[in-house]
Amino acid sequence: MTMTTDITTPAPTSPRPHPPEHPGHAAPKRKHRDRRTTGSRRSPGSYAIVAAVTLFVLAFLAPFLVILLNSFKTSADYRANGSLSWPTEWNWSIVSEVWERVDFTQKLVNSVHISLGVVLIAVVLALFNAYAIGIGRVRWRTAFLVFFLGVNVLPQEGLVYPIYYIFKEMGLYDGKLGYTILVGITYSAFGTYLLSSVFASFPRELIEAASLDGAGRWTILWRIILPMSWPTLSVMCVFFFVWSWNEFLYPLVLLVSNDNHTVPLGLSVMQGQYTSDPTSMSAAALLGVIPMVVFFLIFQRSLTRGLTAGAVK
Repeated sequence: MTMTTDITTPAPTSPRPHPPEHPGHAAPKRKHRDRRTTGSRRSPGSYAIVAAVTLFVLAFLAPFLVILLNSFKTSADYRANGSLSWPTEWNWSIVSEVWERVDFTQKLVNSVHISLGVVLIAVVLALFNAYAIGIGRVRWRTAFLVFFLGVNVLPQEGLVYPIYYIFKEMGLYDGKLGYTILVGITYSAFGTYLLSSVFASFPRELIEAASLDGAGRWTILWRIILPMSWPTLSVMCVFFFVWSWNEFLYPLVLLVSNDNHTVPLGLSVMQGQYTSDPTSMSAAALLGVIPMVVFFLIFQRSLTRGLTAGAVK
């Protein structure tokens, strides 16, 4: 007996037709392209802003360009063609002559040592003071802030004579250590005022949670406060270094020896009462500007991060 099995092959099914697209589906893409195309077009106001910024930058860079041109001119070329002309003959030796004349190496070392010492003293004192005022909530907090603000408001000319007299009595006159301590303490007043406002808005819940976990005041300062405040501290370091580098009145009165002169004081000897060499002065000004330019190129990212740290929450 033969058994037959009827195997039926299922008929192929046609693919399910897609639902018809809504006539409005493609509209958003066209709108997006249109919006992007429209946004790429500059308005007359934006061109005016770009032009104004360009003019401002050129006006800002113009003195530096004039200094750069006159730093490599001969004195005869300067007298014959003026300060805005292109050098007819490049005098490359004038920079080295000015370097040796003012002993720029010693002045550069003095400025670096003093500026780094000022930054260290000012930032450490400002950090401790602001931690006590902003986080610790000491008594008479407002009075302390008014005092530190008053120190920043007082002009240097009104403090020169008392400081000169005190330095004479204490034996700190004409010494780099005493001058560094003085400027560091002066700058710490501004740092304290700035950090106190930052620490006052610090989240108290984070500090209370760390205290419940057994963290002491030093642990909270070094493990929590300091890492979160580093952007602000980096900006303070940059500002204090630049301010200390450009100080002129205090070192003029307190640092009288040639071996203790800073860069601004060393460059000031290029200008005499009856003698003046514009090309040598331009070369000296170029030597004074170059270290600051290098410093900003190295720390520009830290400065940018610090200035924009609180811009976005």
